[in-house]
Amino acid sequence: MYDYLIVGSGLFGATFAWRARQAGRRCLVIDRRNHTGGNVRCERMEHINVHRYGAHIFHTDSDEVWRFVNSLVPFNRFTNSPVACYGGKLYNLPFNMNTFYQMWGVKTPAEAAAKLDEQRAEARAAMERQGASEPRNLEEQALLLIGRDIYEALIKGYTEKQWGRRCTELPAFIIRRLPVRLVFDNNYFNDRYQGIPEGGYNRLTDKLLEGADVRLGTDYLANRDYWNGLARKVVYTGEIDSYYNYRFGRLEWRTVRFETEVLPVANYQGCAVVNYTEADVPYTRIIEHKHFETFGADVDKNPATVISREYSMEWQPGMEPYYPVNDERNQRLYEQYRALAEAEENVVFGGRLAEHKYYDMAPIVERALALDV
Repeated sequence: MYDYLIVGSGLFGATFAWRARQAGRRCLVIDRRNHTGGNVRCERMEHINVHRYGAHIFHTDSDEVWRFVNSLVPFNRFTNSPVACYGGKLYNLPFNMNTFYQMWGVKTPAEAAAKLDEQRAEARAAMERQGASEPRNLEEQALLLIGRDIYEALIKGYTEKQWGRRCTELPAFIIRRLPVRLVFDNNYFNDRYQGIPEGGYNRLTDKLLEGADVRLGTDYLANRDYWNGLARKVVYTGEIDSYYNYRFGRLEWRTVRFETEVLPVANYQGCAVVNYTEADVPYTRIIEHKHFETFGADVDKNPATVISREYSMEWQPGMEPYYPVNDERNQRLYEQYRALAEAEENVVFGGRLAEHKYYDMAPIVERALALDV
């Protein structure tokens, strides 16, 4: 009946459905949730598009990807400029001249570079005393990148809350691409393009799914033989270990709990994202959703706002998996599952859950568009 059964209506599954439909293929998209869009789903509250599963900011350096998504729905001018709160003080992110002035009072790039070089040298000397030539964990990597002061204030507590593990137990690569700039620039991303779909992400995923048959509240794994019999091939975007009934054991994830509330104020924190980097603050950040799509004086036109506090926690069966734990143990386990997946002739595995890999949205779109149909 169908060319493709697509398990999961998140960004990978929806983009593949669009690609297949453009090639004249018939697609059935099923999802165990009662809505489409996966984790980019928005809910309307107080005339505000609330990012139900946490902040999603689309950014890319690819002309092709940016043209593609804007051909479906126009994107706005949102620029990600988060703020960190530590000890009652606010610091700009990513780490730039504003941050260095707030931390040390330095006013020129030369002064900031001298302070950074001093603290980096201390970190390098400490590693060499222990016989290490390369960073062995996230803490050592962070100290080499940004020095002790900023690491202790703005990285350590936040990261350990987010991952539920000490920084000395986390791999160095997690923080290797940390932006460090000697300019007064609070734009978090280096990519040329970024923004939010005007009207929210539901408009984007609805466009991607046009022409496909969609069934929600449907558990593929509970009756896979039936669903497989409806299509020539399967595109699977769920957890890869669940597909193989945890044959080698469970892969580990971090998950997030949200406390969302409506406040009777027009502007609660002045920006979309504020990170709380102290270890004794239980949540990692507060999202104020209206700032994703409302700018300048227009913020005050809506007398209410919606905020979400995010609490990072260890994933347990029955919870939504968010961030893959990519340590050595999980990587070895994933490679075993990947070997099984590569032997499948009629199943395509794709996306964050199926590949046990953290993806930004643009690479997900790019990968799905590149697949043969």
